[in-house]
Amino acid sequence: MTALPPIAGREAELQTLMRQDAPIWRAHSNLALDRIRSGFACALHMHQPTIPAGGNGALISHLQYMFEHQGEGDNHNAEPFAQCYRRLADLIPQLISDGCNPRIMLDYSGNLLWGVEQMGRTDITASLRHLACDPVMQRHVEWLGTFWSHAVAPSTPIPDLKLQISAWQHQFAALFGTEALQRVRGFSPPEMHLPNHPDTLYEFISALKDCGYRWLLVQEHSVETLSGEPLSQSQKYLPNQLTARNSSGDIVSITALIKTQGSDTKLVGQMQPCYEALGLQRQQLGDISIPSLVSQIADGENGGVMMNEFPSAFQQANQRIRDDGNDCVAINGSEYLELLDAAGVGSDRFPVIQAVQQQRVWAAVGETATPEAVQTAIASLQAAGDGFSMEGASWTNNLSWVQGYDNVLEPMNQLSARFHQTFDQQVSADPAVTGTPAYQEALLHLLLLETSCFRYWGQGTWTDYARTIHQRGEALLTGSTHQATRLMDR
Repeated sequence: MTALPPIAGREAELQTLMRQDAPIWRAHSNLALDRIRSGFACALHMHQPTIPAGGNGALISHLQYMFEHQGEGDNHNAEPFAQCYRRLADLIPQLISDGCNPRIMLDYSGNLLWGVEQMGRTDITASLRHLACDPVMQRHVEWLGTFWSHAVAPSTPIPDLKLQISAWQHQFAALFGTEALQRVRGFSPPEMHLPNHPDTLYEFISALKDCGYRWLLVQEHSVETLSGEPLSQSQKYLPNQLTARNSSGDIVSITALIKTQGSDTKLVGQMQPCYEALGLQRQQLGDISIPSLVSQIADGENGGVMMNEFPSAFQQANQRIRDDGNDCVAINGSEYLELLDAAGVGSDRFPVIQAVQQQRVWAAVGETATPEAVQTAIASLQAAGDGFSMEGASWTNNLSWVQGYDNVLEPMNQLSARFHQTFDQQVSADPAVTGTPAYQEALLHLLLLETSCFRYWGQGTWTDYARTIHQRGEALLTGSTHQATRLMDR
């Protein structure tokens, strides 16, 4: 049996840790908010899926598969990819020694963190530990939380949203410690995919807040104003307050930083956010002037630009900021928000936004929200055939994570239902169940089946991987059900 990753068993401990709400980042900051005209916050997203492609179908990292099958496709890039995962541990210290004040945000999937451990790549894990734990790095590097297995939120079963979030926190804490985890307060949804169904978005934001997250990175075109309009040119450079209202009328909200339009890795690979920020001014938020912020994220390893051009572009941008001295700075998301809060600019001052298409839903529902009214309104809007969709919005609008993938989605929903039927009552009666191998192995297969890659690459090998994971998950749950029945019969 594959050794299990650390994805469950410490729920109460980690939830207590993450619910502590004291400021974390401003104590490390060497930036003065009143002297900043504009800033740029860049994030790198790193991911490799887990696939049943090792010896005898063992679960391995796709990175390992690339190394073992160099002749297939772009697999010759396996080592360049591996170096991308560790190179910030070289770039950041070098820039600091050159008198620069760099910043970077890092988003690594749980799959990838587990995978490099499986492979014994201690060079990578040691570099990441330096970035996560070294006191000097804490000023310059911010880690962002994400879903453990790179699931896309709108089509992930609602009960599993928190499981994905919590599993990543377990993985990160096991690798880097609870002090490092406590600093992870921003969240990066895979594919920048934001749910826009009222109930899914409400549960997603509720789960994020329950797990201690303070802000969320969202794609510009995945949100709208309360009147249903796109965000104005100036508003996307401000922090916003993303509000979700469910079909029963309950409301929850979280701070959102806006990833500006575009998904091309060249945006970060060539440090476009820096040069965009250089042209911006402070702007008014009510009666207070605050720095404008350009937020952007890109894959940290995919494509020639990120593999080859990013290091020098990152260095050049930070050197220009150092030399120009014109009050444009690199700044990380939590640092920016905490500096604003210290200046009396809290989330209650941020413009309120909602997920795209929400205005149409609530206009059709009317004054009284009920699950039936929302369901009727959504069905009516979908029937009109004018582009209305409840699939959510992501970094690209030309790819559906739902259409044509019934052979993955239906088994995924079935496995989720079986998992919760098997374990929810057991966990409610005894939370220690989450620490058992039976629970964790079944959870692993559930999380893996929800990996977006099994839909991104189309029908064929990748959907076959999903089928294998589903079959194994079902077999595990059948065994767990039989075991639970025997225990109940005693």
